[in-house]
Amino acid sequence: MFITKESDYAVRIIRELSRSGRESVKAICESESIPMQYSYKILKKLEKGGLVQGYRGASGGYELAKAPKNMSLYDVITAVDEEILLSECLGHGFRCPMKGKGRKGCGVHGEFARIQGLILSHLKEKSLSDII
Repeated sequence: MFITKESDYAVRIIRELSRSGRESVKAICESESIPMQYSYKILKKLEKGGLVQGYRGASGGYELAKAPKNMSLYDVITAVDEEILLSECLGHGFRCPMKGKGRKGCGVHGEFARIQGLILSHLKEKSLSDII
């Protein structure tokens, strides 16, 4: 799947934090209609990716680690998902079942790779401030 539920929730978390500043996990989830069971895992991945900063204690919560103009959609999506793939055949280590059958491989692969390249370029160029 190209845009996972986790990726969607991650973009929504970034959107909420860009509006509110530091906020509790509960407030983020209520504002963006994100189930609590997903939010902690996603926030930890966003923190590991350098996009948010977590704080403990009574006035704890999360806030953005950098401005939305300095984050791309690609940054957010790859912080929570290892790869962005249009098709499984574009993944590392995928062995095309069409190879070895008198063919070099599936003719669709090249077009999928071209389309994926365009999508990745667009995701890298589009800052979060452009869309939120």
